[in-house]
Amino acid sequence: MGAIHVTVAIRNPAEPDRVWEGLFLVDTGATDCLAPRQFLESIGLAPKAQRVYELADGSKIRMDITVAQVEFMGELVGATVIFGDTDAEPLLGVTALESVGIEIDPRNQTLKRLPAVRLK
Repeated sequence: MGAIHVTVAIRNPAEPDRVWEGLFLVDTGATDCLAPRQFLESIGLAPKAQRVYELADGSKIRMDITVAQVEFMGELVGATVIFGDTDAEPLLGVTALESVGIEIDPRNQTLKRLPAVRLK
């Protein structure tokens, strides 16, 4: 399957006018979203906690996280966002996708909106 990218806006929930927009890789292997630290800090977001994540190679890493408003495809969701390295590719994780009822169509390599958000 090819890579799917989508434009995402990250907003500071305390100051919604402070926003950073970027092209994010849709990553169904990632639970949470990730953005380079400098962009999160530029809109006034600061780490609120740390969480241990398992990387693709099986190693574990402790990373700073915060909660932000994540907006994409006309949808808005509160989501955990990881403070990535300066050169990290922004990632849109599966939790944000599922929260607004969007899934990947692997045949067409596109995102598709479900008729309703799953509550079951």
